[in-house]
Amino acid sequence: MRALSARIDFSDPDNPGGPRLRRAFGAPRQMLVAHGLAQVRPVLDAVQAAAAQGFWCVGYLRYEAAPAFDAALAVHAGPVADGPLAWFAVYDEALPWPRDDDASAGTAQVQWQATCPRPVFDAALERIQRAIAEGELYQVNFTAPLRGSLRAQPGGDAALALFAALRRAQPGGYAAFIDTGDEQVLSVSPELFFDWQDGQILARPMKGTAPRGATPAEDAAQAEALHASAKERAENVMIVDLLRNDLSRIAEPFSVRVPRLFHTEALSTVWQMTSDVQARTRAGTTLADVFAALFPCGSVTGAPKVRAMQMIRALEPQARGVYCGALGVVRPGEQGIRATFNVPIRTVTLHGAAVRCGIGSGITADASAGAEWQEWRHKRAFVERASMPFDLLETLALEGGHLRHAAEHLQRLAGAAAHFGTPWDAAKVQRCLHELAQAHPQGLWRVRLLLDVQGQARAEAFAMAASPRPVRLQLADRPLDEAHGEFVRFKTTRRAHYDAFTPTQPGVFDTVLWNAEGEITECTRGNVAMRIDGRWVTPPLACGLLPGVGRALALRDGALSEAVVRVEDLPRVQGWAFVNSLRGWMAAQRVCP
Repeated sequence: MRALSARIDFSDPDNPGGPRLRRAFGAPRQMLVAHGLAQVRPVLDAVQAAAAQGFWCVGYLRYEAAPAFDAALAVHAGPVADGPLAWFAVYDEALPWPRDDDASAGTAQVQWQATCPRPVFDAALERIQRAIAEGELYQVNFTAPLRGSLRAQPGGDAALALFAALRRAQPGGYAAFIDTGDEQVLSVSPELFFDWQDGQILARPMKGTAPRGATPAEDAAQAEALHASAKERAENVMIVDLLRNDLSRIAEPFSVRVPRLFHTEALSTVWQMTSDVQARTRAGTTLADVFAALFPCGSVTGAPKVRAMQMIRALEPQARGVYCGALGVVRPGEQGIRATFNVPIRTVTLHGAAVRCGIGSGITADASAGAEWQEWRHKRAFVERASMPFDLLETLALEGGHLRHAAEHLQRLAGAAAHFGTPWDAAKVQRCLHELAQAHPQGLWRVRLLLDVQGQARAEAFAMAASPRPVRLQLADRPLDEAHGEFVRFKTTRRAHYDAFTPTQPGVFDTVLWNAEGEITECTRGNVAMRIDGRWVTPPLACGLLPGVGRALALRDGALSEAVVRVEDLPRVQGWAFVNSLRGWMAAQRVCP
């Protein structure tokens, strides 16, 4: 077992923007484990007793522990292959968070594979909506796992490296790392299950999702659309009502209330909607009683809970495990204990090199298969960001010792650093570029400016030959599925999605890409301009493309305007151009297949 067996990095539920609970834990004095349903409640009783005696307890319950509290809650029966139903470690003390954890962990890579193909997904949604139409239920949270294999650099700690990357990809919320010896659980969940202290309990269910926008204006519009969406609000209020009912089982009469409803929260890749449900618990309520009333959280089951869980067991062929269970810390409180648990969404489990991460969404009567499938894509973006190391990148022209459009490139790099949570020191980055320029006072050079996850900048210069003019462009033979992803909106060294469209025909300079909606977006190495009806246009950022510096300058100077151009519009295109800051405006010809 590692020298540190657990770490927690939790928001303060009462003050999410305030100081965080960041603690590390060494070797436990005791481990409390439930392998069977009959052992789950005794484990929780033992956890409560230990915390009352001054110890800290960190652990989790698997989703399949639910029948320990109510036999009507359907799960996959039999032993759970990947671990115990409940696991808690008891610690004498909480240690400070390691100061150099991110720097010393190294890097890790995961290649993910989805386990739910689109036809299976569509069939599941159809079955759920048929049950809703027949009055069996109102909502079902349908999920499926991603599976992968973990690779680490020699000398690094793969699990901790992946945890550090996950925290960068999904900052804030209720993050935890737990190493049981047999498995590691890496949770960066943004969702609070419950916080219970001094007879007060708060639940904060998360229901309602929208993607982040490509521009500040579009991002604000996405948040407003989520907040105003009748579908998303209905989905949220169903779960709020379920939580109100669950809390009433342990609440003092008339104490259940909803002080905040439909609050939109900005996460790294999506907007989420949350609501608060609070109550005063009855005297004598135990931790096991709280779980018996609330577990599993209604946001990951659906409503009504019993029927929704029956549907989940029928549709999902495997156990969920820690995903959709509960993970948290129970510690001494001012007047007893304080228990804080997340809902382990955005959570990865490791067994050796085998990695698993669940993705899901709530299905209601008016859900569409296409929209829900896209929601799954948006939700998995956090783990895809964390699963492959990358640097932020800017490519500039250095001519005669002068860096072309350096201010614009640095502004864009600073924006990318803010988006990805990368440390940013403008003075150090500028010094790095200045030193490179001084070392290359003559000639024309292509400069690659890189910023790593620690905020360290480095610059490289490569001799650049003149480009052929006009250049030849080919149209992609399929859509770029990642067109609306963050690795298109921001320039990084992660380019596999672009490399898949590298031209194969001799003499072709680049490929013109288009998105799943049939809209032209950009080329793999720069933006594209088209002359239609006598004017030069370029696709708007909402189509899914990099906000190129050369493109921005052409728009500012009036040489370009924005317009959506679809694949079927291409016969109307009277002229083509390739545009970027490095090579400028280059006349182009489209090569027809």
